[in-house]
Amino acid sequence: MQLPAEYAPQSGVLLTWPHAATDWRDCLEAANTTYIDLARAITRHTHLLIICHDASHRDDVGRVLSRAGLDRRRTRFAVAPTNDTWVRDYGPLGVNAPDGPRLLDFTFNGWGNKYAASQDNAVSRALHADGAFGRIALETHTLVLEGGSIDVDGRGTLLTTTRCLLDSGRNPGENRASLERRFGELLGVERVLWLEHGGLDGDDTDGHVDMLARFCDEGTLAYTQCRDTADSQYAELADMEWQLQGFRDRHGRPYRLVALPLPRPVLDADGRRLPASYANFLVINGAVLVPVYDDPADSVACERLATCFAGREVIAVNCLTLIRQYGSLHCATMQLPEGVLDTEYAR
Repeated sequence: MQLPAEYAPQSGVLLTWPHAATDWRDCLEAANTTYIDLARAITRHTHLLIICHDASHRDDVGRVLSRAGLDRRRTRFAVAPTNDTWVRDYGPLGVNAPDGPRLLDFTFNGWGNKYAASQDNAVSRALHADGAFGRIALETHTLVLEGGSIDVDGRGTLLTTTRCLLDSGRNPGENRASLERRFGELLGVERVLWLEHGGLDGDDTDGHVDMLARFCDEGTLAYTQCRDTADSQYAELADMEWQLQGFRDRHGRPYRLVALPLPRPVLDADGRRLPASYANFLVINGAVLVPVYDDPADSVACERLATCFAGREVIAVNCLTLIRQYGSLHCATMQLPEGVLDTEYAR
């Protein structure tokens, strides 16, 4: 089996829509606006499956999208109760097997038992049982693994952070060697690049790699860079940069490293810094969706990512609302590889 890179052909994207039973309840209108922007950008290029909390919520979201003028031909709905909207971390991972694509449903425990997650942990099974993925097989595993904690090049190399994957709240008793064996068996991984440094203030995921460094192709890594020595994040990000410079691809060559700037600090209502990052971009068929934060660095990040994804449209999506709940664009979405999503499915 092989977990394909995000930039491989896809059948669509999963999105869980905000609802009043989530932490979005106090800013639901602003969250809806952001998700409309996300849905519009996605459906310009590919299919979108929107997970709604219940039938009434589905009808409400349908009316919202109709008023917004989205291309409904590329939009499908599923109904499943959810604790939160960060589908990147509880959605299924699609892998390519000799007999065709299949889905892996890993355990999600609320980022190391920090938050309630029982409904989120059941979403993949609920969607599969309802036919959202057609006849594609779904395998459920007890291993705790969040989609935002890993990134792959689709050729056997996985990038992750020790701080997250070796956290005792996720898989106590596991170590690097045992996790590497599991990744080899389940994801077709031959090499793991472990980042031992890097972290953003306000990040409650214990250092998800999709906020820090990402594959753009087999030989290119885009990463979060800090140039301000007075910044509280400088030391960790500088050490991460040094480690990235020492990594080699599967052919033994240094990676082409593309530095993404940090936006100015985004603060919550109590003045605490939030984990705003341009590395939390999403690659879809024909486009790259880049989170932006009303910051002068937004254009720099978009320009640099455009050099990494020639031929794809770069679409900026304002994520100031998303980041106030400690996540961003990539965290809110999950791509599905080619052949996985049943594009005729709808509920």
